[in-house]
Amino acid sequence: MMRRLRIGIRLAAMAAWLLVCIPAHLVIYGILRRRIVPPVFLGGIALIAGVRIDTAGKLARPRAILLANHVSWLDIPVLAATTGAAFVAHDGLADSKFLKWLCEMNDTVFIARTRRATVAHQVSQVREALDTMHMLVLFPEGTTGDGSALLPLKSSLLSAIEPTPEHVNVQPVLVDYGTAAREIAWVGDEPGLENFFRLLGRPRALPVTVRFLEPLAGTDLAGRKHIARAAQHALTRAIAG
Repeated sequence: MMRRLRIGIRLAAMAAWLLVCIPAHLVIYGILRRRIVPPVFLGGIALIAGVRIDTAGKLARPRAILLANHVSWLDIPVLAATTGAAFVAHDGLADSKFLKWLCEMNDTVFIARTRRATVAHQVSQVREALDTMHMLVLFPEGTTGDGSALLPLKSSLLSAIEPTPEHVNVQPVLVDYGTAAREIAWVGDEPGLENFFRLLGRPRALPVTVRFLEPLAGTDLAGRKHIARAAQHALTRAIAG
C-alpha cells in the first residue's frame, strides 16, 4: 500500500511539474529562442523520483560531447540537471509521438543504428545540437548495464561525431549510483514501464554522483575507434575506483 502511495504521489508531482514547465518553455523559447526549461524540467523529474545528485570533477566547457555509461532511465534527468545537455537517442524513441515531442524540446538527436546512409545527416544534426545546447550526451554502450562494469563501447555509435567538431571537448562521464546500481538498473527482460514504477516506489533517497573525467586529447581523438577505446579505459578505471 505504501509503495503504491509513493508511486501515485510521485506521478502526480511529475504531471504537475510537466504542466508548469510546458508553458514556461513555450514562452521563454518564443522570446529568447533558447531551450532553458527542458534541462530544468528533467532535473525536477530526478528530484521528484528521489534522486539526490552530487558531482565530482569538472565539466569541460564551453562545448563538449559527453560519453556516459548507461544504467537507468534516471541517467537522462541526472545528466540534464548537472550539464544542461541535449542527448543522442536511438530512433525507436521517435515512434512514440509524445516521447518524441518531449525529446525534441531538448534538441534530442535521433540516430538510426542500422542505416549507414543516414550518417551524414546525423553528423549535421549533432553539429546543430551543439550549436544550440553546447553540450551533447551519448551512451556508447548502446544499452543499459547493471552498473558494476562497463559494457563494450560501440564505436559505430560514435560515427555521428567523426570527425570531432572543432573546439569541442570529448569527455567521459561516469554516472555512479554506488551500491544501489544493481537495484535500480534496467537490464534483462524487465519492461520499461515496470522499471519506471519500481524506481518510483523506492522508500529511500537515491544518491548518485556524476563524475566528470579528464577530456580526451591527442591521439585518443584520432577517429571513433580511438575515442571508444580511450573512453572505455577511462570509464572502466573510474568504475573500479
